[in-house]
Amino acid sequence: MSSWGNKIKISIFGESHGKGIGVVIDGLPAGEKIDMEQVLLQMARRAPGNDKTATPRLEKDFPEIMSGMMNDTTTGAPLCAVIMNTNTRSGDYGDMMTRPRPGHADFTGNLRYKGFNDIRGGGHFSARLTAPLVFAGAVCRQILFRRGVRIAAHICSVGNIKDKRFDPVNIPDELMDSLSGGGFALLDPTAETGMRELIEECRLSGDSIGAVIECAVTGLPAGAGSPMFEGIENVIASVIFGIPAVKGIEFGAGFSASEMRGSKNNDEFYYDGDTVKTRTNNHGGILGGISSGMPVIFRTAFKPTPSIAREQKTVDLKEKQDATLSIKGRHDPCVALRAVPVVEAVAALAVINIMSDAGML
Repeated sequence: MSSWGNKIKISIFGESHGKGIGVVIDGLPAGEKIDMEQVLLQMARRAPGNDKTATPRLEKDFPEIMSGMMNDTTTGAPLCAVIMNTNTRSGDYGDMMTRPRPGHADFTGNLRYKGFNDIRGGGHFSARLTAPLVFAGAVCRQILFRRGVRIAAHICSVGNIKDKRFDPVNIPDELMDSLSGGGFALLDPTAETGMRELIEECRLSGDSIGAVIECAVTGLPAGAGSPMFEGIENVIASVIFGIPAVKGIEFGAGFSASEMRGSKNNDEFYYDGDTVKTRTNNHGGILGGISSGMPVIFRTAFKPTPSIAREQKTVDLKEKQDATLSIKGRHDPCVALRAVPVVEAVAALAVINIMSDAGML
């Protein structure tokens, strides 16, 4: 399925080296003013060719609105945006028609679609399809912002080089706004040099490196979400795994909670005026799938980019024998920088569905 959502639905279409890619968003409330400059800012944060840590493929990623918006205001009709592909080099993928890339979906896609899948640039499996995801999220986050909800992420780690983590209890609005509009998003700017050096080392050696992105949602009212299968974790995870290269997600204390005793993991309640809060936030703002009013915090693990220049062992599906593959083309040595706005975008899609389902829009 390339469609997702309960109340506000998206449908992603296109392929990396096809004529264009895009998204249809159905169910948006009418009368919402959309600042297209802010949408283009988010698109530019994800776009390739803007940083040495990313692929040099240059794409303008300009979304052409086909329906659903008039005078920069939603009409209530399905909002459709198309992004044309203008810089493709399909010849770089000739060998992959029969020699699948290790770590990529070439092989499984070939099985699933009986060899008819478009492998150029990864086709519909490509990270290029995150561009329409970011467009959809950029629209939704503006609607959420008017309801007091902010979403921001940062590069939590690249390989073994780590940034600080969010304060799980108190995340200032100013920090959220700074991260969600910036470039190399970090809480500790001194981590940037080490991250860049590691990424460059991998690039020069024809290799790649993985990363973790930490995302926070603030201002989400308490009481949103539903057990058992429509909880906040369920909804966020279901759309997060639509991002290519995602291999894991954890909320709050995450896997480290398995090493704690209950007396350490439990977040004690207290009254702050008339509002119930918790002194710690190991639960990541979610209890029983429902928002507690504390910041929702989760971390997403991305695997290393499978398309690397080093010669790798594979198979030749046509000749039915072992083979080797040297991958050409333009690929990210690390997805970290461009993954930040994508994680923010899909978080916005999840939250707007959660709030809509709870009657909070």
